[in-house]
Amino acid sequence: MDRVDEMILGILGAEGRISFSELGRRVGLSTNAAAARVRRLEASGAILGYRAVLAGDAPVARGGLEAFIDVRLADGRDSEVFLAWTGTDRAISEAVHLTGPYDYLVRAHVRDTGELDQLLRRLKKEAGAAQTQTRIALRVPE
Repeated sequence: MDRVDEMILGILGAEGRISFSELGRRVGLSTNAAAARVRRLEASGAILGYRAVLAGDAPVARGGLEAFIDVRLADGRDSEVFLAWTGTDRAISEAVHLTGPYDYLVRAHVRDTGELDQLLRRLKKEAGAAQTQTRIALRVPE
């Protein structure tokens, strides 16, 4: 992967529906060369897919809370099952497997502390979390 591939990935990450001609213009390639690069990145697994983010699934707009939740799974709880569950909860934007005392770091966006409380309850009741530790972002760089 070279610098042009990295530029392409950055642009597609922000604008997945950009045309090949516009993508090529931005990175200094022809339309056909940009399309070929994208196809090669897809084939190599660097690009796994494209998706639409629907209004109901978008992270909470400003005014909501961004929470970082450390999760330790209950003994015997399967990590793959936990990850599959996190993908179904619209408050959760990502779950990262960690080393250390916790198994996962979950990033979530909620409207308020009441919604955060409900999420924490679901993590324990439905997702198999034995213990959680939550931090709330006070300020996000703009």
